[in-house]
Amino acid sequence: MSVPWRRALVIGNWKMNLSVSMAAHTARSIAALVRDAPDREVAIAPPFTALTTVGAAIAGGPLVLAAQDLFWEEEGPYTGEISGPMLAEVGVRYVLVGHSERRVFLGETDRNVSHKVAAALRAGLHPVVCVGEDLEARTAGRQGQVVRDQVARSLDGVPRHEAARLAMAYEPIWAIGTGRAATPADAAEMHSLIRNELGAIFGESERSIRILYGGSVGEKNADDLMSRGEIDGLLVGGASLRPAEFGRIAGFRGL
Repeated sequence: MSVPWRRALVIGNWKMNLSVSMAAHTARSIAALVRDAPDREVAIAPPFTALTTVGAAIAGGPLVLAAQDLFWEEEGPYTGEISGPMLAEVGVRYVLVGHSERRVFLGETDRNVSHKVAAALRAGLHPVVCVGEDLEARTAGRQGQVVRDQVARSLDGVPRHEAARLAMAYEPIWAIGTGRAATPADAAEMHSLIRNELGAIFGESERSIRILYGGSVGEKNADDLMSRGEIDGLLVGGASLRPAEFGRIAGFRGL
């Protein structure tokens, strides 16, 4: 089971889905199914267009608002970008940084990610830093080195006293949206590797950092994943768009 002093975290990443009205409806449906529990925290990350509406729909309930990305500057001539202060103003608590889809489709680098982590911290947000290897690296047995490098580079410059505001998400690229999830044992092994790298960076302060698993998470594997002490939470994609299923995932029995 998850380590007691790290409260479990489950985040639903809606990606580029749902109109504003459908997002609000989905958020209310999920909120009705998720209980407010002291041992876990549940967040949803709608598209930028729905953040304000979803935030209002879940206010006062058990759900927390998250965002899918941010830019590394506070303001300026950056067409199409969203800043940390803008997210904070509408009630966002968590923000995904370096999701594999942004790395793969938009060419986001570890250096970009490190700038975004710093921007999130400056804005008072809690960055969820995503790392994970592709199928080629996994097949070649290089997953450990790839992920260690991503962790070190993505967190470059983060001061030790900020560690408690960080979360990590291990999301093997080969498992995202494919229906092929890592086994709980494989995920736990990579989480332990990430934990060791965090220890090398932050010392004992790493104990407060939660490490989530993401990649084809569903109601069939959520309990098994969360039964592993190395796994502190889940980053859920497609299943988070289905309120009944996401409600069951968020109510995992692994603790």
